[in-house]
Amino acid sequence: MVILNKIIFITHPEVEIDPKMEVKDWSLSEIGRQRIFKFSNTKILSNIKTIWSSNENKAIETAQILSTKFSIDCKFSPCLGENDRSSTGFLLPVEFEETADLFFHNPNQSIRGWETAKSAQERIVSFFLKIEKEASQINTDIVIVSHGAVGTLLYCALNKLNINRIYDQSKQGSYWIYCTKEKRVLQPWKLI
Repeated sequence: MVILNKIIFITHPEVEIDPKMEVKDWSLSEIGRQRIFKFSNTKILSNIKTIWSSNENKAIETAQILSTKFSIDCKFSPCLGENDRSSTGFLLPVEFEETADLFFHNPNQSIRGWETAKSAQERIVSFFLKIEKEASQINTDIVIVSHGAVGTLLYCALNKLNINRIYDQSKQGSYWIYCTKEKRVLQPWKLI
């Protein structure tokens, strides 16, 4: 039996890292494109009728692959954007991971000028509740294409968990599923 009225939260897969560009302008890598295209052929997405996306390029490109596959127009919102890290811009991987750890460990504190985890969580939860209301009024599924940190913050809120990076996706290009009828996460993070 297929459960309808699901919200499938998907993070963009791998990107082409370009330290000279703003992070929000990065594009999907060829591997990232292949992964989301392959995922678009799974039964998990067979009942989607609405796609919401962050307005950051890597999320837009991910959403557009799904949009083309299912002939669905995308809706975009900055509320689905990643936590604002513009104060630091690109960070080398080790430095980024250390800063991200501090971001999750100190949710009420701005780390190096980043948006606080609490603020990013409030933003995405507020917008998610609007999408949830929309989903409950239609008998289909909705996809949200967004980013790892805010996806984890939303996941924590929906599961009534304290903000903690232990609940983060294991890799870019992951998803979790929420049931609007039961108001609960049906499936934790899984790779696309």
